[in-house]
Amino acid sequence: MKGDCAIKVEIERDVSHLQKKMLQEQRRIKLRRLFRNRLSMLGAIIVLLMIIIAVAAPLIAPQDPYAITVANRLLPPSHAHWFGTDSMGEDVFSRVIYGARISMMVGFCVSVLAGVVGMLLGLYASTNKILDNILMRTCDGLKSIPSMLFAICLMTILGADVKNVIFSLAITSIPNMARIARSEALVVREQTYIEALRSMGASESRILWRHIMPNIISPVIVQMTFVFASSIIQEAALSFLGAGVPAGDPSWGSILSDGKNYIYNSWWLIVFPGIFTIVSVLGFNLFGDGLRDFFDPTKT
Repeated sequence: MKGDCAIKVEIERDVSHLQKKMLQEQRRIKLRRLFRNRLSMLGAIIVLLMIIIAVAAPLIAPQDPYAITVANRLLPPSHAHWFGTDSMGEDVFSRVIYGARISMMVGFCVSVLAGVVGMLLGLYASTNKILDNILMRTCDGLKSIPSMLFAICLMTILGADVKNVIFSLAITSIPNMARIARSEALVVREQTYIEALRSMGASESRILWRHIMPNIISPVIVQMTFVFASSIIQEAALSFLGAGVPAGDPSWGSILSDGKNYIYNSWWLIVFPGIFTIVSVLGFNLFGDGLRDFFDPTKT
């Protein structure tokens, strides 16, 4: 019996080693293709630039984003105020730079929470039909409600706060992530090598965590980049409606909300935060498209 167990473990180790070598070779080829994809590299540069701006905001912003100077209200772009000032006399450039911190933080936290929780739900749903029916019907119920409407309702109950924004947007993103993880897990479970491992006596938990989970991480990571981009737009929309970050905190959506009242006379309140929002979302979408091609097993 001990000899048979040792042979099974050795075979399983050889299968895993061969699979890893094949994946490494495929990824080496795809990595070269990824770097040759100009749109993906453009997206990666935009993402990296936005992260740098968010992290180094105190060093980049020339003025205090909370400093109110009524005498300087609604000044156009100039050498002293690169993006002009808002209705409270606050420097728009500094507020846009600090707004990147909120957008990047919300996008990162929402994508990680939705990715981890959604992947776990999808994995467990693929192992048990009863659990699958319960989890998937719950996800169907959540998906039947428009995500923005659901997020607004949650924010109305919880109150305006960055943590509540993250929680609300994560709840709306988890169902789609769970469905993706579940569908990928069901495909992997039908693979021949999974059947071989099961016939050799490998436990379901070992198969789930050692062989199925590593193979569904790639599509989950790709989806996380799109959730990141979507979260930036949704956070800006919530703040624009007054249901996002607390009033006074620098946010692209709150700057746009303030600018809607002066759109004809103070165009800079709409243009600059709008450009940052559009460019950020575009960058994450381009980068996500590149990652999707990189992880696609049909493209070698």
